Amino acid sequence: MAQILELRVHGVSNTSPAEILCMEKSDTEDPHPTRVAGDDTTGFYRESARDPTAGLTTEAYSWGQLTSGARAAKDIERALWTVLLPFTLANIALPARTGIPADPVTERWSSRAGIAAWLIRLFCLSLTGTLVLAATGIGVDLIGWQCVDAACLRRIPGSWEFLSGGWWGTGARSLALGLLVPLAMLAVIGRLTWRTYQYEAELPAGPAGAPNTAPPVNPLQDPTFWCGEGQVRRAAVLHLCAGVSVAAAVPLAAVLHMDPPQGARAVLAWGTVALFALPAVITLIALGQPYLTRRAGKTPLGPWSVLIAVLTGAGLLGTMTLLLLPDGPAGVPMAQLRPPHGCLQDPTLPGCLQDRSLPGFDRLLASFGAAQALLLIAIGAVSRCGRRALALPAVALLAGGTAWCWRSDLLPLLPAAPQWLTTSVLAVATLGLAAAGLLLPRVEPDQHGDDGAAWHGLGPAVLATLGWLLGIAYSAGMIYWTTDWLNGGSAPAGFSAITAPQPIGWAGLVYVIALAAVIVTVLRGWALYKRLRKEELAALAPEGGELSAHERRRARDVAAYQGLHRLIGEHALTLSGHFVLTLALLALAGTAGVLSGSRPLAAHARGAAAADGWAGLAQGMADVGGVLLGWLPVLVAAVGLLLYRHDNVRRSIGVIWDVGTFWPRAAHPLAPPSYAERAVPQLQTRAAGLMALPADDPRRMDAVILSGHSQGAVLSAAAVLQMPAQWRRRTWLFSYGCQLERLYGRVFPAFFGPVRLRAVAESLCEDGGTVRWTNFWRRTDPLGWPVDAGARDVRMPDPQALHPSAGEVEDPPIRSHGDYPLDPAFLRERDRVVTLLSRPLPLPRPGSDQPRSVHHTG
Repeated sequence: MAQILELRVHGVSNTSPAEILCMEKSDTEDPHPTRVAGDDTTGFYRESARDPTAGLTTEAYSWGQLTSGARAAKDIERALWTVLLPFTLANIALPARTGIPADPVTERWSSRAGIAAWLIRLFCLSLTGTLVLAATGIGVDLIGWQCVDAACLRRIPGSWEFLSGGWWGTGARSLALGLLVPLAMLAVIGRLTWRTYQYEAELPAGPAGAPNTAPPVNPLQDPTFWCGEGQVRRAAVLHLCAGVSVAAAVPLAAVLHMDPPQGARAVLAWGTVALFALPAVITLIALGQPYLTRRAGKTPLGPWSVLIAVLTGAGLLGTMTLLLLPDGPAGVPMAQLRPPHGCLQDPTLPGCLQDRSLPGFDRLLASFGAAQALLLIAIGAVSRCGRRALALPAVALLAGGTAWCWRSDLLPLLPAAPQWLTTSVLAVATLGLAAAGLLLPRVEPDQHGDDGAAWHGLGPAVLATLGWLLGIAYSAGMIYWTTDWLNGGSAPAGFSAITAPQPIGWAGLVYVIALAAVIVTVLRGWALYKRLRKEELAALAPEGGELSAHERRRARDVAAYQGLHRLIGEHALTLSGHFVLTLALLALAGTAGVLSGSRPLAAHARGAAAADGWAGLAQGMADVGGVLLGWLPVLVAAVGLLLYRHDNVRRSIGVIWDVGTFWPRAAHPLAPPSYAERAVPQLQTRAAGLMALPADDPRRMDAVILSGHSQGAVLSAAAVLQMPAQWRRRTWLFSYGCQLERLYGRVFPAFFGPVRLRAVAESLCEDGGTVRWTNFWRRTDPLGWPVDAGARDVRMPDPQALHPSAGEVEDPPIRSHGDYPLDPAFLRERDRVVTLLSRPLPLPRPGSDQPRSVHHTG
């Protein structure tokens, strides 16, 4: 008798092994399946000892401890991972590209996908710089520069009063201590990255099988795709060193501006600048190289990474040395530029209601944000319209830079610029001209399978924009709360004893308007859901008949699930796209306001006791927005903790999180680790290892049914693509509650789009035989949809009826997203597949009994 293994893989809700195996609970104790392979984190479980005469064995693969569990210390650490959500969103912009070739080795920098990858990696590097600039603003500007007296320094944990006078209180020496804040943040993030790289160190073991001679048809077939240890280490060096350079550049540039160095100080200062410039050039070039993200095994860091680390360390040492030197003779004494003492006690003292923040820091933040906005436009343009669309962003950058030089009197041969040519006008014109590249004709779908891409091909830009806005929100919230704390609770959006950077007021104002956009989107979604529910309820009524009162109540429940099914599958991406477009327009308006050099609270900035009218409204909105921004990281971490500990939260919000952490850290190495980099090799190793055992081994399996629910279906499909052909010929894929086509296929078309999903089906169908893939779905399942990729679709009725039948007294349950293996349609299909797999290979060709789509109506 042929031995068949059904290997079930659960989804995002971290279903227990007993539930995966459908083991019934007794009145006295819960069932306890036996672990037959793996460990407590990722294990394979069976109900009991295997019966060799049974023919079919069911096994559960539990991978949920990679992303959830009930261990307090570990869950707190993982909740902190959710704070890195901006990095996660930016990281998944890379696999969302279109035009990715099936063989990643053939990708070239000059191609559409290659240029998009380089731009995305540059943006990810800048996103690291965003959070570093926020920490630098807190440490260097707020604490090291503006916190000048003991009353302010006493609010900081520890004994920092020595910075208010004496040797540490003169010159730029306090900035050296303030620089420790961003360096400590980078150390924590780097430590977390180094502790989690082992997720990416997993490699498939066991029989390799015959080598695949056929060319790859999907990027997921790359044998190094799920082995990212080398790429994480290499990219982490670049990001951490770039973060150190950005943090050191803030006080270094301020000192060069306030106190132009001469003599030996000039040699030290400009030598330090050169030490930072060389690693920056190497990093910009390295980010465009394919080897950065694709190399097998434990790859050494290499001499270039070592060189970058050494040069960055030397630059940091030079910066610290320069900051600790006394004032030079060329500039104004720095003490005259810092806030006067006593402002916290008496804000009416001369100079207390003036902007005494670190010179140049506001302009740096504004320029940095504008550069990121231009980079996002370029990512969207090349992703949607191809390489030709980069011409407009390039022309806009050149024209905007020239106009800025004209306005700044840096072009002496030209007449004076008109007064209306302000910085904000230049910003709007430059970004508007660059955004025109998004309006060019879209690149037609090609052999890479770009058809059906979400957001009209703008997926990478949409995801990166969400990460950007969330990163700005985190940064603004941290700076706002720190300013408020150091001021003793006074409103920091305008000028006070400790003045927040000018962009913070604009961020708070934009955030409040963004909350209104959230409310409008939710109301729009609710109205759409009610309409869909009404349509589904009308469709449930029998033709020419009426429902009983009991059936009408049940029909309303069913219509609610079916309406949610349609809302998520048909409209969720459209709603989210419109929301992100609104946020992007708000962000561009805020960027123009920041570049104007003014604050949104003009009345408060002049020191007025209270603003009225529109100014008062803007002041209140900015203050409320700043407070809410400060709570945002705390809220995200709290949701993250619930995400890991409560199944109900995971079933609703966990889908988004698991989509983000499914992909390797190929673009942003400081994002949370990818659970798939351990789960996919283990599934591959387990399935192929059992089929490769000798015929006389009692553990041997003749064939395997990879049975994946929800996110488990994505893991199973990825494992199938990694298998050598000789093991795929004895493998059948079950997917149920599956979002492979509606979510993954549209957001990541180069991996799961229509063309690439058909490649998955064809890999399970050698020599024109049976398509060994069955997909189950329900109209009441919000995440379960058909897969139009040559697979066999089975639509399950849910519920079986609107009223009790066959002597039952309870209504048939609405199973929605769960209990697929208990459905009679699932059991019938499994029996059919077991019969087919028990026959000698090759499997029979498809005939009349092998329809493309099966609809069970009950």
